[in-house]
Amino acid sequence: MRSEVAIVGFGRTPYSRARPGDPVLTVDEYIAWAADLALQKAGMSKNDFDGQGLGVAHAEAAHTVNWSAAVAENLGISPTVLLRADQGGASASAMLIRAAAMIQSGIVDRVLVVGADTPLHIPSAAPGLPLSPERTRGVYWDFQGPFGVMGASAQFALVLSRYMHEHKVTPEQLGKIAVNARYHAGLHEGAIYRTPFTLQDYLDSRVLTDPIRLLDCVPIVNGGLAYVVTSAKTARTLTDRPVYLRGFGEANNYYRGSRSLPDITYTGFTQAAPQALQMAGVTQRDIQFLQPYDDYPFIAMMTIEDHGFCKKGEGGRFVEEHDLHFDGDFPMSTDGGQLSGGQPGGAIGGFMPLIESVTQLRGEAGARQVRDARIGISCGFGGIPYGRPGRSCISLVLSTEP
Repeated sequence: MRSEVAIVGFGRTPYSRARPGDPVLTVDEYIAWAADLALQKAGMSKNDFDGQGLGVAHAEAAHTVNWSAAVAENLGISPTVLLRADQGGASASAMLIRAAAMIQSGIVDRVLVVGADTPLHIPSAAPGLPLSPERTRGVYWDFQGPFGVMGASAQFALVLSRYMHEHKVTPEQLGKIAVNARYHAGLHEGAIYRTPFTLQDYLDSRVLTDPIRLLDCVPIVNGGLAYVVTSAKTARTLTDRPVYLRGFGEANNYYRGSRSLPDITYTGFTQAAPQALQMAGVTQRDIQFLQPYDDYPFIAMMTIEDHGFCKKGEGGRFVEEHDLHFDGDFPMSTDGGQLSGGQPGGAIGGFMPLIESVTQLRGEAGARQVRDARIGISCGFGGIPYGRPGRSCISLVLSTEP
């Protein structure tokens, strides 16, 4: 399916930290807002999607068994195909692949993909206890919750501890990734935190769950994002700057080694990235930027390694030796990522690397624009399985050229 579809529009609402005085919007309102922005960018209307496709990412705040159909009803669209993704931060990438398959097979010609969440306004069973399925059933509650492992940071701290032990990663190396994200956030008006901080500020930030510090963690926000994907033929009639899906790879529930004692310092990108690069007909040398799913700096570092930019265990040194700024030799997280840009719910944050990649390839990134950007990688990463990093890993190669 190389380059048979292209993204022609995208939208990202302003984010909210739900401070006093901020407007309180519902998930449906954020979805409508993001969809409207994407449709405007594409020069289309919602009526163009009657009889076509609609993709909807799962939202923590929306507990309903027919969420995608309800979104279609709220938007006033009558699609032939409904796609729904519940792969956490891989959801936006997963729906792009599914939409491409639907378009390539001729079932539809275009798909509007939307996602929003209001994690700061989730209905609670009790104060401080969000009604999240991840915290009420399954392996989490069976094997982690009873022992005091509460929340993503506590879970990821165990993985990071092993990663730092196995591969001698230092806090200074991780801190460079966080500092770089904040630098780019300062160049992006939509980022939630834009005030720069230094490496020493990072090192001095409070340890929340050893070895994870405050500045390792994403700020949770309310917000919505959307994009429009069409057949390549239709895309060329809508815009002179289509962004093609040139290659992709996906791995779910990946294990490195035995299932009883896997090497948790590897992610599914070790499978997904080679697939994406091979389909696209490119190598790591051709890639001009990387937009990882960066809910924690070490996940971005693992992503670098598992995409083959360096060997496993050399991510720390790679980060030390390269300039991660938009005008450096390895541009990364050029919109501030989630680390400083904000994470609008566990599933919706995965729209951000994809939309930033499209922004860069269309030459619309302004002060943070990567020079002559023609090809880049966007990553989806979602879910926290028991004792491993990331249930779903998706690598997308996007390009201005078919």
